[in-house]
Amino acid sequence: MNEPIFLNPVFQDRIWGGTKLKTLFGYEIPSDHTGECWAVSAHPNGQSTVKNGPFAGQKLGDLWASHQELFHSNSKVFPLLTKLLDASDDLSVQVHPDDAYAGEHENGELGKTECWYIVDAEPGAEIVYGHEATSKEQLVQYIEEGKWDELLTKIPVKAGDFFYVPSGTIHALGKGIVVLETQQSSDTTYRVYDYDRKDSAGNTRELHLEKAIDVTTIPQRYVPTQHETTRQGETEITTFVSNDFFTVQKWDVSGTSVFEASDKYRLFSALDGEGELKVGSLVYPVRKGDHFILPVGFGPYELTGKLQFIVSWE
Repeated sequence: MNEPIFLNPVFQDRIWGGTKLKTLFGYEIPSDHTGECWAVSAHPNGQSTVKNGPFAGQKLGDLWASHQELFHSNSKVFPLLTKLLDASDDLSVQVHPDDAYAGEHENGELGKTECWYIVDAEPGAEIVYGHEATSKEQLVQYIEEGKWDELLTKIPVKAGDFFYVPSGTIHALGKGIVVLETQQSSDTTYRVYDYDRKDSAGNTRELHLEKAIDVTTIPQRYVPTQHETTRQGETEITTFVSNDFFTVQKWDVSGTSVFEASDKYRLFSALDGEGELKVGSLVYPVRKGDHFILPVGFGPYELTGKLQFIVSWE
């Protein structure tokens, strides 16, 4: 199919959510505590639906199951999940399992390796990334004694930063941050610490300390990395990460660029600007907040305008 697959996202309320998905992207959000936009998702807990073309109205998971010619994948499930997160308050400190641990302990769910592109950050915003424990015994001691300031490593962030967060990494988004997250299609989270917050019913949220300690990587320190940048026509392409889980790039389009058909399906999330996607005689307007998939063999195509995308594939 030589037609892009535009998607309608699913929104999720969160205790730490806010309204920036509306103010930054113009989405109609369900509440003032909207924390997540599941933009490209076939996960059962929130599936995107196709917006256009012959598959309009179908859930992405159903499209994946019935039309593998669009994807040519060996994965049993749609392997990736693209989200926008509005951290209007601190997220819980958490850690995710790898595929093997999740497969054994979470009914066959995928593990969760993820990465963040910082879309927006208030002055002074920071994330939790990694910890200071040098052994499992020390990790357990810090947790049992509540020595969070000694255990957790905090890193200041700004718009444009990128962080790769493999499974086993203790992490948390801090207040005042909006991110585009690319992750394995998993909804398994082990909560380590939640600032003793209470929900609307006055209850603290469940912690998952035994499993969290099981899966946490030790030692664990954040190491900054450099990213390769290339050009394709009037598009600057920055490759953030490329491994067995996903490839994630930032495409900064300024003008017109021509791309050949690919043997990989690709996920596009427009983070800024507006322009057009052209294939043959067909023209599709694209603007900030749009999300679409280009199926296998799509193209050749042109991207025109002033646009910033996060582009990913398995």
